[in-house]
Amino acid sequence: MKGARTGTTGRMDLDAGPSENTQRWARFVATCLIGGVVIGISLLGLHFGAPHQPSLRIWRRKKKPIRVYMDGCFDMMHYGHCNALRQARALGDQLVVGVVSDAEITANKGPPVTPLNERMIMVNAVKWVDEVIPDAPYAITEDFMRKLFDEYKIDYIIHGDDPCVLPDGSDAYALAKKAGRYKQIKRTEGVSSTDIVGRMLLCVRERSISDNQNHSSLQRQFSHGHSQKLDDGGSGTGTRISHFLPTSRRIVQFSNGKGPGPDARIIYIDGAFDLFHAGHVEILKHARGMGDFLLVGIHTDQTVSANRGSHRPIMNLHERSLSVLACRYVDEVIIGAPWEVSKDMITTFNISSVVHGTIAEVNDFQKRECNPYAVPINMGIFKILDSPLDITTTTIIRRIVSNHEAYQKRNEKKANSERRYYEDKAYILGD
Repeated sequence: MKGARTGTTGRMDLDAGPSENTQRWARFVATCLIGGVVIGISLLGLHFGAPHQPSLRIWRRKKKPIRVYMDGCFDMMHYGHCNALRQARALGDQLVVGVVSDAEITANKGPPVTPLNERMIMVNAVKWVDEVIPDAPYAITEDFMRKLFDEYKIDYIIHGDDPCVLPDGSDAYALAKKAGRYKQIKRTEGVSSTDIVGRMLLCVRERSISDNQNHSSLQRQFSHGHSQKLDDGGSGTGTRISHFLPTSRRIVQFSNGKGPGPDARIIYIDGAFDLFHAGHVEILKHARGMGDFLLVGIHTDQTVSANRGSHRPIMNLHERSLSVLACRYVDEVIIGAPWEVSKDMITTFNISSVVHGTIAEVNDFQKRECNPYAVPINMGIFKILDSPLDITTTTIIRRIVSNHEAYQKRNEKKANSERRYYEDKAYILGD
């Protein structure tokens, strides 16, 4: 009996088991369905949420970059131009640069020293520049301004706090200011293309009167940052010699701040890099392509004078250093590099290869008794590179000398325009 009852109870439990399991399963499925509906409604609420709640789609949308525009002649480009571009880039996320055409420069200022193709190379090489527009107009016209806003998606037009005056004395950026899309940066004091032209004319004049005790070496003047006026028979025209005062802050602003990686192939190239020009840019670009890190040695003023004459350099050591540092192909510079490349220097900087271009001011080093590249040559790490452009500092100086009257008139024309601008401004303020 007992066994029978047990058997019967066992059969009843077995019969009841599947029904209870089914109920449990049904409850589990219902819970999942209800939970899924709740989660789905929550997600829909986030997606189509109330106006005060941010949509996930909007939150994920990429922020529109601020695009700024700056134009210029960029003739005989120098560190002042580069610093202006650096400041302009800091006002946005992308910097678009307009390079004024040769014809526009001639009409408004006088003939340019460097043609458009060379000026384009220079501007494209500045590490703060994202895009370049060739043949930009000298003045911002209504049509061109609309093109900048609509086609190039420019948010702001940038210029320095120095006046940009048209031949009629009006402001070249008047329309941009009126549109409320103009921003201003601080001009870099101590240098201008006009100033550099004057330095070169003085350089040529000094060579012709080198015996005159009243005209000391330009190299000494540049090195010590002095300034003086030309003694030209009582004329009011003259030029300032460099009075640029370098600071560690300015050098840091121009530096990359990054060293080479542990296995980087470091390429070294040295020179004066005076009147930094398109020929310099192209050989640096070529050298950078040979490795992972380009180290550039910049010779002292004294070294340059000893090897190229007392009338050189035109730009002092720190001016030349900033111009080279602004180049996107350069990773680091040695300010005041030695004339001779030593074994200790190669070891210290872990230099893999030392290079030199075929076009240079001083290219007879292999014939000299004291070859500055003797050590890297003996180590088998020296290489001559074909220079892409046949341009040297002497090339630039010859352009000035051959047409010096036109450039003197250009300087006077600019001075007269600026004087008229300030006189008109003073008159308006007086009213």
